Amino acid sequence: MAILINENTRIVVQGITGREASMVVSHTLAYGTKIYAGITPGKGGQFVQGIPVYDTVAEAVKKHDVNASLVIVPPAFALDAVLESIHQGIKLIVVTTENIPQLDAVKILYAARKEGVTIIGPNTVGMINPKHRIKMGSIGGDRPERCFVPGNVGVISRSGGMTGETAWMVKRAGFGVTTSIGIGGDSLIGTTIKDLLALFEKDEETEVVVTFSEPGTSFEEEAAQFLKEGGFTKPLISFVSGKFTENLPEGTVFGHAGAMISGDIGRPSLKMKALREAGANVVDLYDDMLGVLKTILGEKVGDIR
Repeated sequence: MAILINENTRIVVQGITGREASMVVSHTLAYGTKIYAGITPGKGGQFVQGIPVYDTVAEAVKKHDVNASLVIVPPAFALDAVLESIHQGIKLIVVTTENIPQLDAVKILYAARKEGVTIIGPNTVGMINPKHRIKMGSIGGDRPERCFVPGNVGVISRSGGMTGETAWMVKRAGFGVTTSIGIGGDSLIGTTIKDLLALFEKDEETEVVVTFSEPGTSFEEEAAQFLKEGGFTKPLISFVSGKFTENLPEGTVFGHAGAMISGDIGRPSLKMKALREAGANVVDLYDDMLGVLKTILGEKVGDIR
């Protein structure tokens, strides 16, 4: 089954005529994912790699019944783009844009929560369902199959690059993934680890979830509490990166915008402690997840590389 995206996902790309969007669209189509429409105000009537372009989301919804939007627009236009999709009833929006002004991000997340819309991001590489060869975003680049193969492991990553790397670790262990999701590196994002664990809990094909975390935010602590409350009952394997940052001077800028330690908030060691106490399989070394996966799911013959 996977979560969020499947064979019924009908994608529209907002900002489709831009340079970055053109590259993402090319890779997405080559993977086998169908894109039904694109949006760039003032450029309606054009085609981008065979995809019809419209001036408004309303036109795309009416003509193609799109139900998921991939937003690839400059930061100044992200708020309007997302609100337009929300107002047209689209319930899944992947926002790849980074450096969105924080006030705009707050408005985006408020509107989405009010209307029951799922936002992945901002500042995300997107997500992928390899079973149905559907991806939204730059995730996997031009050869997603190098890292993403179908299986029964869910992947959640704070880092875009490590979304693919973690799925590759799953592949190396001899398994594959149901859905891999980069939740975004900003401090304000639409869908957290806890939110996705709730979805994976209901997915019959997902047997285990692996998470890659970074310093900053309280997402892992929230996930740990969710585990304690019984909201997620499947095995969880967690790796928290950046433990060395706790030895850096207070206020040091490191990594993503959300990778910020303030007092005890955002410390990797405390995230690891909370997750361990909640029953998660917390690995100290990234490579350790290979052995833990094999222990939980059982050995498989050969190593898929």
